[in-house]
Amino acid sequence: MIDRGHEDALVRYGGPEIFNTDQGSQFTSGPFTRLLLENKIAISMDGKAAWRDNVFVERLWRSVKYEEVYLHAYVSVAEARAGLGRYMNFYNGRRPHSSLGTRTPDQTYSTQVPLLATA
Repeated sequence: MIDRGHEDALVRYGGPEIFNTDQGSQFTSGPFTRLLLENKIAISMDGKAAWRDNVFVERLWRSVKYEEVYLHAYVSVAEARAGLGRYMNFYNGRRPHSSLGTRTPDQTYSTQVPLLATA
């Protein structure tokens, strides 16, 4: 059975070119895959037991949930968007990451390459 929200989201926002998921039963069901195919959305699924495919995104969402979402009772979508926006700015710009040697993602990935002088 398809959640009506999936169809509503496609009508409201349009569909992506590709939809990537794990092989959970909710994503492999006939009605769900049919909905994607009817809307010309390519289906991409991670391999069985391929937990490593999503490990970085899963870790990000764990941080978002425990450090932001579960600490706030948003009263509107606008408030949730604002809170999540602030958190993502914090996460990327001020929050040290042990996996990056206590640097932030911005410090690690946004370093500017020096410009070469032209003759």
